[in-house]
Formats: sequence, structure tokens, C-alpha cells
Amino acid sequence: MERTGSPKFTTNSGTKRKGDIMKLNTLKTLYINELRDLYNAENQLVKALPKMAKAASSQGLKQAFEKHLEQTESHVERLEQVFQELDEKPKGKTCHAMKGLIEEGSEILHKDGDESVIDAGIIVAAQKVEHYEIASYGSVRTFAQLLGKDRSADLLQTTLEEESETNELLNKLAEDIVNPEALVESELVGASSER
Repeated sequence: MERTGSPKFTTNSGTKRKGDIMKLNTLKTLYINELRDLYNAENQLVKALPKMAKAASSQGLKQAFEKHLEQTESHVERLEQVFQELDEKPKGKTCHAMKGLIEEGSEILHKDGDESVIDAGIIVAAQKVEHYEIASYGSVRTFAQLLGKDRSADLLQTTLEEESETNELLNKLAEDIVNPEALVESELVGASSER
């Protein structure tokens, strides 16, 4: 159902805009809009991941962020291939959700406290990012399939799998190492403050 009464402007890609608000008249338009969002999100992450790796005290967590940085650079390249298949430019949209998640996560990087507790907080922030990406990549992969863009769907599925693997790795680090260490440190701090 199209809303009426709004002035219409046509962009180079044929989508209609009023100011900066894109009209979502087709699934393809929504697909491109979401791809642009993801492209910006991934580029924001390329800048944020080195800071997260530097702030982590756990060697395993540092390595996880370094590995995910390499993957994220590949995610950007894959998205560029998807845009190429669509004959679209991969720009024009700020991912405010990722911007907020990164800002929220960066707050923990500047906190004072026990290293293992800070690491636990960094993992929480990173998993929020991963969950956002998993939801987004799952959606655009489905859109690509529906639009008959099988090559793009395969590229997006590969990225979705990597995002899921990263989330599982973060779960494992949290459950096996970081959270137990944070608990021990919390108990030690609690015991010393009771004296």
C-alpha cells in the first residue's frame, strides 16, 4: 500500500525519495537499502575491531577479534560483489544501529576495573553486534534468493555462516574462560571488601 500526498523524487537507481527517506516500493529497493546498511555497518566494524582487540586482556579474545577483522574485510569485499551484480554503488546509508552498538561497546573499553570483567563486557558488546549482523544477513540472503540472485545469495550465506561462527566462538570464550575468571575476580573483590 503506497502512501499518498507526499512529493516524489526519483534517484539514479529509480527509487523514489522524499528528502532522505527512501520509498520502499519493491523488495529489490528494500534489499538494496539493507545492503547499504550492512556495507556501512561492516566498514564501521573494520575501524572498531582493532580497538576491541587492543582493549581485550584475554589472548583468546584478542585473537578472535583479529580473526574477525580479517573476516569483516572479506565481508566488505563480498558486499561489493553483490552491489556489482545489482549494478549499484555500495554507499549512501549510515547504519545507525551499528553506530549505536559500537558507541555502547566503546563505553566498556574506557572503564576501569578487573580485566576479566572488562573482557566479559567486551564479549557482551561484540555479541550484540553479531546478533544484529546475523539477523541482517539472514534477511538479505533471503531477499537475494527471492529475487533470483543466486550468486549473491551464496556470498551472503557465506558471510552469515562466518558471523554465526564468530558468535559461537564468543559464546565459548565467555563460558569457558572469561566469565569464570570474572566470577572469581568478583568473589575475590567481594571477600576483600568484607574484611
